[in-house]
Amino acid sequence: MESPANVAASLESAEKIILRWDSTASEEARDRMIFDGDRHEIDVYLTAVDEIQRSMESATLADDQNKANTAIQIAMARLEDEFRNLLISHIDQDSCVFDPSSSVRSSTSRIDSTRDYSDYYQSEDDAGKEYELHKGGSGDAEGEDSSTPSYRSTNSIREMDLIPSEAISDLRNIAERMISAGYFRECVQVYGSVRKSAVDASFKKLGVEKLSIGDIQRLEWEVLETKIRRWIRAAKVCVRILFASEKSLCQQIFENLGIATDDACFMETVKGPAIQLFNFAEAISISRRSPEKLFKILDLHDALSDLLPDIDAVFNSNSAESIRVQAAEIQARLAEAARGILSEFENAVLREPSRIAVPGGTIHPLTRYVMNYISLISDYKQTLIDLIISKPSTGSRYSGDTSIPDMDFTELEGRSPLALHLIWIIVILQFNLDGKSKHYKDDSLAHLFMMNNVHYIVQKIKGSPDLRELIGDDYLKKLTGRFQQAATSYQRSTWVRVLYCLRDEGLHVSGSFSSGVSKTALRERFKAFNSIFDEVHRIQATWQIPDPQLREELRISVSEKVIPAYRSFLGRFRSHIESGRHPETYIKYSVEDLESALLDFFEGITVSQHLRRRSQ
Repeated sequence: MESPANVAASLESAEKIILRWDSTASEEARDRMIFDGDRHEIDVYLTAVDEIQRSMESATLADDQNKANTAIQIAMARLEDEFRNLLISHIDQDSCVFDPSSSVRSSTSRIDSTRDYSDYYQSEDDAGKEYELHKGGSGDAEGEDSSTPSYRSTNSIREMDLIPSEAISDLRNIAERMISAGYFRECVQVYGSVRKSAVDASFKKLGVEKLSIGDIQRLEWEVLETKIRRWIRAAKVCVRILFASEKSLCQQIFENLGIATDDACFMETVKGPAIQLFNFAEAISISRRSPEKLFKILDLHDALSDLLPDIDAVFNSNSAESIRVQAAEIQARLAEAARGILSEFENAVLREPSRIAVPGGTIHPLTRYVMNYISLISDYKQTLIDLIISKPSTGSRYSGDTSIPDMDFTELEGRSPLALHLIWIIVILQFNLDGKSKHYKDDSLAHLFMMNNVHYIVQKIKGSPDLRELIGDDYLKKLTGRFQQAATSYQRSTWVRVLYCLRDEGLHVSGSFSSGVSKTALRERFKAFNSIFDEVHRIQATWQIPDPQLREELRISVSEKVIPAYRSFLGRFRSHIESGRHPETYIKYSVEDLESALLDFFEGITVSQHLRRRSQ
């Protein structure tokens, strides 16, 4: 055991060094920092602190104990200042490394970037946007300066060395002495305060705003969409780089210096910022549900699902359990929100109340909106197959309720619940469109309206491989049959009465075909044909078939029925009219004129019946 004399001598020598750097008593000590000087000065001071601590353990005299206690208090105050200064001096360097434009993408991530549909509806084909329902190795790099941050990679987590190794060694030396002297709490508080300001600076660069859940929920959705995209990018950097690097720094400085010291410092630093970060996603998860939010909520869900393994890895301690739980609960709420929005969307499609018939029987904005919407849904096929686990609530549950279509899903056995929901949406869309078609006073136009809209539905399904796979070719055939049936119904309701004018019955004077023809009856028949065709031509030229191929196919189909019948009728009876007076009064159209007039149909234009096309 060391003699009291030697203890006293060692204490006195160490005390002089400690007092020399007492900033409350020395102007030089206030103006200079020990750890900004040379290594010899640093080592001398740390040795003095160690000597004081040893003296405290071996001192037997009360006088020596008091001296040692006073010296250690002065030393700890000094080391606290040195610790703070060392940390602060490296904030400017590391707060600029978390620039989202230069962040490293995760090689294991399922989401390379967030899907951006902000401009999805800008094309002509997607004009339905305006139409609203219910009006996301350790060590320095070779050749780089030791102060340049380097990367260590474990799967998608990319840790960065935030502070040079020499500074970390000094910080660890200080922390070790503060903790062994009983200044654990002071050390943690200083560390957490300084490092949290570094995290805050990185948050600012990443665009992570300090908004309460209430603030977020009061923002307009258009503003939130932009913030969600920014948040997804920032959250990946925060979890995989920023928080992971802070944890690594805590471990380098505090590991094995006390029970969970490194974890305490890590949580002191990042718990507040982590809660701030996840509060944004939480606010979205509990916000009011509406159809336009679905895709951004799915982006958030996918991004969070992708991050959960990394969150569990970075926040793996007992004290960080609340962070892990918060993230998992938000993901679950986002999933529930997505399911709820899909259900509400179905109800909105079914109940969409507009009663004004769209001019010309063209595609209804509801049809565009719904089909663009479910095309986007199919882009999230894998996520929604996992999330949508129950069949839709169909009309079979509402016996006798004619306001809801009935649907039997037995013939769709084996299809995923998501596929059944998409088919159900198409069923209720058609049901709604059927109701809207009743607002047309002209049956022909009602059939044309249904043909246009069901054809659009078919084309949108065919244009999306994912959507087509979900809907299935069997149901697609049914839809194709539906628009073909509507086309046939249109032709019957329009052209039967036109063709009726071109029949032979009632034109002959007697029962024999070889008998004479009644010119009076024939003139009336031509006049009736001209009148009906003029009316159909004038009206149906203003009707619209937006799809060029469908428009051409229907014209050809009409021509194949009308032109041969008119050519035959004209060939049989032209001479009877031309032998009389004013034949042009009755034969207004040549076959060529008729063919030309049919080209006006379904163009959405106004034609004058005085501008007849006559062949020369």
